[in-house]
Amino acid sequence: MLTVALLALLCASASGNAIQARSSSYSGEYGGGGGKRFSHSGNQLDGPITALRVRVNTYYIVGLQVRYGKVWSDYVGGRNGDLEEIFLHPGESVIQVSGKYKWYLKKLVFVTDKGRYLSFGKDSGTSFNAVPLHPNTVLRFISGRSGSLIDAIGLHWDVYPSSCSRC
Repeated sequence: MLTVALLALLCASASGNAIQARSSSYSGEYGGGGGKRFSHSGNQLDGPITALRVRVNTYYIVGLQVRYGKVWSDYVGGRNGDLEEIFLHPGESVIQVSGKYKWYLKKLVFVTDKGRYLSFGKDSGTSFNAVPLHPNTVLRFISGRSGSLIDAIGLHWDVYPSSCSRC
């Protein structure tokens, strides 16, 4: 009798884990091999991505900064080039990121669930296209490597935060 109860408990536990849906995924790392590592993993606790600042020069993506909720992440990258800033609409999310790279990141295109294409940089190099692996998930934070330019970028996907008191 004890064996049957134990077997039933193990089967229930295994089937419960099997139906638990995964939602997070990772795309990347796209770019070259240099630079110092950075991650905005802690920033996602401030809320969803609400704005992007991207610094570009003639050839490369020089720097990045992302606003999570109402809080800007630390700036990563160099200081030379033009700074572009784009705000997402309330409730809008990034659902795809594409771009180009060679030794450094050269182009980024953020596609939103409202049909907007937010493009930065120059159209040359090796192409990449990143989308989440799981349905109903969005870009939650970025990571990568940077120095005087953005060397590489990684994209982290998960469900849109259900509530954010600071957004």
